[in-house]
Amino acid sequence: MKLMTSIAALLALAAPALAQDASPEERQAQSRVTEIAGPEPRLVQTPEGQPPSDAVVLFDGSNMEAWESVDGGPAGWSVEDGAMRVTRGSGDIRTTDSFCDVQLHVEWRSPANNEGHDGQDRGNSGIFLQSRYEVQVLDSHQNPTYANGQAGSIYKQHLPLVNASRAPEEWQSYDIIFQAPVFADDGTLRRPAHVTVLHNGVVVQNHAQIQGATEWIGYPSYKAHDCAPIQLQDHDADVSFRNIWVRPM
Repeated sequence: MKLMTSIAALLALAAPALAQDASPEERQAQSRVTEIAGPEPRLVQTPEGQPPSDAVVLFDGSNMEAWESVDGGPAGWSVEDGAMRVTRGSGDIRTTDSFCDVQLHVEWRSPANNEGHDGQDRGNSGIFLQSRYEVQVLDSHQNPTYANGQAGSIYKQHLPLVNASRAPEEWQSYDIIFQAPVFADDGTLRRPAHVTVLHNGVVVQNHAQIQGATEWIGYPSYKAHDCAPIQLQDHDADVSFRNIWVRPM
């Protein structure tokens, strides 16, 4: 084994010299060894300030046609000035389409009127990937709470790497890369879900492994499921959302 390792090391050291001493034609041929032949990646247009050309627009500020109540009825939230806002007591809403692996962009804003509200009672909502795995939305600007419950956390699982929160009434953004879990035919977990989250352009979750469906009380666990809707939470706070789009991957 040591002899084979030594030979491999010598060959690795010799490779640059061989390329250096070779003719231009030979070096060109050597360079092609590591080139990948195949179709070029498809073109995606990325106009400034607009969703990518292959994105599914879930909310453009005009209507809520892509959303419904979690009971299957019409979404009960309001739309005003290009944003949709939680109608407290109306319940969560979800997309009418289901998704697996996605890139998701969401902009959100917590309300300014937070007098008498602290911790989890201030600007609370959530983005549930596949209706199960929550990225927390919260007014975490000068508002201490438990670390794995503040804005940018994978709720009750992973605290954010930093607090990138802006003040209430300022628009904030989440860019989320979600890799859905994979289940075997018998329902056992083959691969857990992973998520990366950028909060206002700052990485706050870096390929974090999701431990299971979000739970308020108790520990998370997995149950087999298929692709599922994206869900937004009514947590009795006047949180607003705008410019929501998703790229299935």
